[in-house]
Amino acid sequence: MSGHIFQINISDGGVPKQPIRTGVVHERGIVGDRQNDTKHHGGPTRALCLYALETILELQREGHPVFPGSIGENITLVGVDFSTLKTGDRLQLGPAVLIEVTQPATPCSTIEESFKDGKFKRISAKLNPGQSRLYARVISGGSISIGDPVTVAALAAAE
Repeated sequence: MSGHIFQINISDGGVPKQPIRTGVVHERGIVGDRQNDTKHHGGPTRALCLYALETILELQREGHPVFPGSIGENITLVGVDFSTLKTGDRLQLGPAVLIEVTQPATPCSTIEESFKDGKFKRISAKLNPGQSRLYARVISGGSISIGDPVTVAALAAAE
């Protein structure tokens, strides 16, 4: 499975995250990105938050005013099937960055403006598997840019 980076997003805390063309990834995330709530976001096992452009477009067709970066994802991917990704899967982002999926991101009320009638639980992994954001830890850092290829480098062992 392969795709590419559609958008890279950072903020000084909160949402929406704003797009940048290139970013430097290290063990704590993307340089310049910060989280307001470090109890539930950030840290080494939640260094990056990923989301699929295909799901954003599906949500828009349902009438939700979501857009890339509006729900706090750092990297918006296209061409990667989130319904097949699971904890332990590794993705190669561009030539240098290797990450590992750690867990689905639990949606919270800070992203409710991106959803019709504030229904932010629409992207809950429990309610709609394969349509949640995913957290990842950084195995090896480096630079990423819009358009960089993304490949699933290794799949976690089946449980």
